[in-house]
Order: sequence, then C-alpha cells, then structure tokens
Amino acid sequence: MAVSEVSICNLALQKLGAERITSLTQDHPNAREMNACYTDMRDLELRTYRWGFAKKRATLAAHATTPNTNSGFAYAYPVPADFLRLLAQNESNLFEGDNTVDWKIENHEGVKCIMSSYATMHIVYIAQITDPATFDAAFVDMLASRLAMQTCERLTQSNKKREYAAQEYQMSRKLARQANAFENMPTRGLEDTWYSARR
Repeated sequence: MAVSEVSICNLALQKLGAERITSLTQDHPNAREMNACYTDMRDLELRTYRWGFAKKRATLAAHATTPNTNSGFAYAYPVPADFLRLLAQNESNLFEGDNTVDWKIENHEGVKCIMSSYATMHIVYIAQITDPATFDAAFVDMLASRLAMQTCERLTQSNKKREYAAQEYQMSRKLARQANAFENMPTRGLEDTWYSARR
C-alpha cells in the first residue's frame, strides 16, 4: 500500500494502541489530533536533519532592492517557496574546504531572503516535501513515532504510554539518521567567520 498522510497517522495510532482513522478530516478525535499537528511535525523533522530525500538545489535571483549598506551584505536572495533550511551556499561547505558562513537569513522588504555578498547564489537546501510517497521508509517510522509522542497525552491520558512513545521516537530517530548517513557523503557543518577568527 502506498504511503500517505493517513497511513503515517494510522501507524502512529497503532503505536498508541488507538483506533485508526479513514481521513484527516474525519469527525473523530483521533483524526482531529493528527490533523492538528501532522504538518508542523513533518516540517520540524524535515528541518532538523540533512535528509537525502529532501535535499534540493536552486539558483536564486537577487531581490530588485539591495540591502541597507549597514547590513554588511550586497545582495538579498529570496528563498524558494518550499525552503525549510539552508545546507550550503554555492556548495562551499559540502566537501572538505571552505565552510565559513557568508550569509544571514532575514526578512528583506517583507520577503524571507538569504543576505550575502556573493554576486551569484546556488544553494542546496532542505525542502518542504509534502508527498509522503517520496519519504524514506525510516523517516516514515520516525515521523509516526513523533506523532504518537505528540498526541499521546490527549488520546490516551497515559503517562506510561507517553514515556514509551518518547523512547520509541528517540530510537526511530537514531535509526533513521543512521540509515540516511550511510547514503550521504560526510560534509562539514557551516562555520561562522566570527568563530573561525576566535580559534
């Protein structure tokens, strides 16, 4: 069976020993609880790690208005609509080599932008992936565990079950990250120039 939002939520409900649902808009307390937190928990889990299936690349066009001279940056690049987290600017930090940060993410003219001094901006980023069919299997289990932990108190009123759900989430997250790490080349994390100067 194809992975769907409902199947992920039902996996979470199964972990809690709770009744399954047929849709997120179903008139049922389990559906209402899952519907209330599914999108937020999905985006949170996507944002907090370098998931291979969620990585995308884009070449950004600069905003028509340049940043204030006091900002220290010459360009403002509006981020893609599905942007959740920047992994690399011009890929300088993807491999061994320069991994310093020459950007900040700020609102510019009411638009979320990457502020930078680079005249071109090619980025690698974590995207807001909404199609569950593209999720890695380990991510699916982790997300279901997160949903179970998030909704446990409201659905079960059991502290013991919530403790168990939290433990299962921690284990599933560890396994998902390990599986992802095996399929991705190690990279250096972004490093602020202020920190580099202090070393």
